[in-house]
Amino acid sequence: MTSTEPNRSAAGDSPPPNGVSGAPAIKAIRLKHPWRNIFAVVLLLIFVLFIIDASQREAYDWASVGKYLFDSRVSAAALVTLQLTVLSMIFAILLGVTLAIMRLSPNPVVKGVAWFYLWIFRGTPVYVQLVFWGLIAIIYKTIDIGIPFTEPWLSFSTNDLVGAFWLAVIGLSLNEAAYMAEIVRAGLLSVDKGQEEAATALGMGWFQTMRRVILPQAMRVIIPPTGNEVISMLKTTSLVTAVPLSTELYSRTRDISAETFNPIPLLIVASIWYLFFTSVLMVGQYFLERHFARGVGDRRPDRGTTTTGTLPIVGGNQPTVVIAPSHESGGH
Repeated sequence: MTSTEPNRSAAGDSPPPNGVSGAPAIKAIRLKHPWRNIFAVVLLLIFVLFIIDASQREAYDWASVGKYLFDSRVSAAALVTLQLTVLSMIFAILLGVTLAIMRLSPNPVVKGVAWFYLWIFRGTPVYVQLVFWGLIAIIYKTIDIGIPFTEPWLSFSTNDLVGAFWLAVIGLSLNEAAYMAEIVRAGLLSVDKGQEEAATALGMGWFQTMRRVILPQAMRVIIPPTGNEVISMLKTTSLVTAVPLSTELYSRTRDISAETFNPIPLLIVASIWYLFFTSVLMVGQYFLERHFARGVGDRRPDRGTTTTGTLPIVGGNQPTVVIAPSHESGGH
């Protein structure tokens, strides 16, 4: 940000007649914040004390944490958790994009169906929905293919056709799709209508307009909340015990702790694995955001020091105070 105060000396003195050569440079002095520094030191001391205390507390049983962190059962469960997250998010994004387009449709029936779907899946807890999916074999004992109200051509037992893993994926995907639909719809609506009109004026078709004009701009709005949803999905997989599915990370560590009668180290083991996955996902989200933010100005505040000085106004015979960002100071 650049602000100017014309007709005013930088040092507060009367400007010299020529306005340029005699103007003294401003010496900027950084304000001191002693209480802020003291607060930071106190926070650091509390953190160090917590670490020292945790390292000596027997209840954490760090030896058991090290023993089970890379246990084959825990590693396999972590892989199942990752598979649940990836598959559920893929299906949720595909269904969410479809629902978002349906919500934007001028057809009131299509729009109403999409609204009803979102009302159901956003209005009920995901745990309750997963319990329903776990009982699906009781509600629908067989899956029939054929003409309704006639003898089915093919009939499959629901229990044999869909296992607990895929029931968990279906339950998580359908719930997450409702949220993804709103995220995608918000991203599409964030692009100005004139962009689509300009693309149409250039002779682009609907698909080309979406691919080359609308989606690249909408992705900048869609990516950050989608990254949050992926991380949220990773943690929501711990609820699939409602299906029931007991091979994911949290259920497996809970089963092991029931055998050892020592739950705290296993909770720490599960937390370390969740933190590892979320950290990897956050790094991926960062690079995706940076990729789709190309061409958009960096809105983060400048971290460097602000330099001040005086620049002359050509022909004005008066100095002008200029406050310029540090990264621009070299060019002036």
